[in-house]
Amino acid sequence: MTLQRAHRVRQVANRINLSTPLGLAIAAAGRARVEPGPDGLLLARDYALRLPGSPAFTVGDVVFLRLSDERLAARPRLLAHEGRHAMQYAWCTGPFMIVLYVAAALVSWVLCGDYASYNPFERLADLEDGGYRRRPLRAVFRRG
Repeated sequence: MTLQRAHRVRQVANRINLSTPLGLAIAAAGRARVEPGPDGLLLARDYALRLPGSPAFTVGDVVFLRLSDERLAARPRLLAHEGRHAMQYAWCTGPFMIVLYVAAALVSWVLCGDYASYNPFERLADLEDGGYRRRPLRAVFRRG
């Protein structure tokens, strides 16, 4: 299958900014099996480390999955969501995105008790595609 130009540009950017090499190093540390995925992504399956605790997360072009093929098939938009995160690594100067993401997740947690709902990285990757529900602000932050 031929990659779209945007996916090729993302791959090059994420190699140059070292986020994909970092993702591959994390995959090796977590004893994950890496295989080619859609749109030039690399799927790291059977990741053994406990952190982070989510069923899927992305570092560069490497998508870490803790889902069986059946569970992944039940969430057909998840890889598109993770692919958007891979694109964010290309835009956000690579591994520095991890710092930005964690800061955004903490702000979201303070605002609503959920790390995704008010995290701009999750919103731009489409919350629903990632399996998240948008939660309301905590009462202290609501107007009225």
